[in-house]
Amino acid sequence: MKNNIRVERAIKNITQADLAEAVNVSRQTINTIESNKYVPSTVLALKIAKVFGKPVEDVFSLEDSD
Repeated sequence: MKNNIRVERAIKNITQADLAEAVNVSRQTINTIESNKYVPSTVLALKIAKVFGKPVEDVFSLEDSD
């Protein structure tokens, strides 16, 4: 699964720590999601998308290998 959290954070001018606090996880969790080392739960993906005010499909997308 790919994501564009880093781009969305830049648009909103928020740090990983800011996003982590908004969705009640650690900054390290946001970092591992951004680095595609961890796939978030459905609930966490929805919370992240809500912070950006976008549908979850605009933040996360499946790759052919998924």
